[in-house]
Amino acid sequence: MTGMVEKKGWGLWLTHVGLLAGIIIICYPLYIALIASTVTQADLVTPPMPLLPGGHFLENYRAALFSGMSTPVWKMMANSLVMALGITIGKISISLISAYAIVYFRFPLRSFFFWLIFLTLMLPVEVRIVPTYEVVAGMHLLNSYSGLILPLVASATATFLFRQLFMTIPDELVEAARVDGAGPIRFFFDILLPLSRTNIAALFVILFIYGWNQYLWPLLITTDPVMNTIVMGIKQMLPSGDQTVEWPVIMATAILAMVPPVAVVIGMRNLFVKGLIESEK
Repeated sequence: MTGMVEKKGWGLWLTHVGLLAGIIIICYPLYIALIASTVTQADLVTPPMPLLPGGHFLENYRAALFSGMSTPVWKMMANSLVMALGITIGKISISLISAYAIVYFRFPLRSFFFWLIFLTLMLPVEVRIVPTYEVVAGMHLLNSYSGLILPLVASATATFLFRQLFMTIPDELVEAARVDGAGPIRFFFDILLPLSRTNIAALFVILFIYGWNQYLWPLLITTDPVMNTIVMGIKQMLPSGDQTVEWPVIMATAILAMVPPVAVVIGMRNLFVKGLIESEK
């Protein structure tokens, strides 16, 4: 028994050491980026690279936010925020309604329509990007928030997850709501939405990060620099040719670009974990 306990203790220590090593490997590049955003260009190009914060934090971040490009970083971050929130709220709203209709309404070819929605997983925006662009251009939605958001709103994955959730709700609860006189709208808002709270939170985190990190679609449909997103802005800050790369400003922009998604993950971490592991309502 003692040997087993000692073995278990060593295994526990090895697990923690492995986790700590993984955290260091993941966080070290972020730490270097943070350090690089607080020093001068001369400090970065002169070896050895500093490993402690410098004294140019406010200067570099002010330059990143308000100068250095045709479109300020704060404006590109606002564009990314509008796009990410629009995609997230749109996906969740449409998926909730479609899953509700598929599970609780009886209509012809109900299963066929569900699997038709599910098959769209094989057609991501990268596959259908040319016809989608033609449709958006034909509707005069280029260089607009609607053009950034609407083509990415539908989500077969979220519809499938909400469908599976709704199918686990006992029929007795549905019957009780019907006996109490709850109509379809009241049942949806008073019963289904509260039961879906943790799942909505988990999907919100995942979809917000998905929308925030979009690059190809905004690059294709935005020709006006005012509509650039922050991911596009970081790429455009890397000049071609012999121009000097302002690494402190670029690193400051990269750190700023990570703040909203990290804030969403930290702020909703409890609901996010519950939404991923909760199996019974």
